[in-house]
Amino acid sequence: MSELRRLMEQGGIWCAPGRVNLMGEHTDYNQGLVLPFAIGQGFIAAAVRRDDGLLVLRSGQLSAEAVTVALGSLAPGSVTGWAAYPAGVAWALRAAGYPVPGATIDLNSDLPVGAGLSSSAGLECSTALALTELAGLTVPRRELVEITRRAENEFIGVPSGIMDQSASLLCEAGHALLLDCATLATAQVPFDPAAAGAALLVINTRAGHAHAGGDYARRRAECEEAARQLGVPFLSYLTGTDEAGRLADPILRGRARHVITDNARVLEAAELLRSASAEPGAYRKIGALLSEAHWSLRDDFGVSWPHADVTVDAALAAGALGARMIGGGFGGSVLALVPADAEPAVRAAISDAFLRHWWVQPEFITAVPSGSASRADTFRR
Repeated sequence: MSELRRLMEQGGIWCAPGRVNLMGEHTDYNQGLVLPFAIGQGFIAAAVRRDDGLLVLRSGQLSAEAVTVALGSLAPGSVTGWAAYPAGVAWALRAAGYPVPGATIDLNSDLPVGAGLSSSAGLECSTALALTELAGLTVPRRELVEITRRAENEFIGVPSGIMDQSASLLCEAGHALLLDCATLATAQVPFDPAAAGAALLVINTRAGHAHAGGDYARRRAECEEAARQLGVPFLSYLTGTDEAGRLADPILRGRARHVITDNARVLEAAELLRSASAEPGAYRKIGALLSEAHWSLRDDFGVSWPHADVTVDAALAAGALGARMIGGGFGGSVLALVPADAEPAVRAAISDAFLRHWWVQPEFITAVPSGSASRADTFRR
């Protein structure tokens, strides 16, 4: 019996996408609005049930060595490195009352790690589907979002919001997901740039980042302090930039101003997408919002990095409708919205700019709004 046939008869294959956030960065943990979409690239979890209470984790990309842990011994801090993500999902599922079994899970991915495309959420969500379905459990997607987020926050110790897991588990093909992180209300917003003669170009600058580092946590703490000084639970309770002006500290003032303006950009982008079929200039206006968001993240929130700034400038000069850094910042990727016929020129301009700086050449990915995590009958590649 071939390994693939044995896997399909005794286990299964599950895939979960990465995501690109069109608009709304660092607004999720401020209880604000975000507008992500799933992409075609993601994580694959090929899993077989075990009856010995062990979780055996293997990954060709992340480690040459398998990691074996006992389900009964799982606790925050008990597993480190890449294996903490799938192990944390098993821990969070069991903590939520779901008796997931042991399993051997082989993980594979075509997402570049550290590119800001939410590879961690893809890893978590593919593992969550594998473990629950191996156990014969049906867990509502919205509950799985909460469980996988808890794994990242409590087991791994990353103070992330809920956007990444929501995008991986809830997005629909051809749509962006408008998510209110305060109420968890969602709406599917039509998103078909190809129909408008446009393309979404993700540029992995290859400047890696790590959310568990101090910079990301510091920004979150600064937002919490700004909200405290302004007398609101979260910065997204504010609606006007004049309210941010009440802060004496210029650093905190900038953090608040970014959250306020990015929430407004999310709403404006969603309305433009809804009207795109009747509004010929909708995508050009969305491009302008992307660039505004980048300058806000660079100047007010302080999370951009040199490679991202050079990429945005080169893309705009070559004809992109707009561009901005995506993800938590301090490294990762840039999203550029480009006329389809201008994509080769934009790619060339960015490559030339990197060459002039003696940087490693970037990686280009054409992003297509795709569907959410699911079981697969065959490997996608």
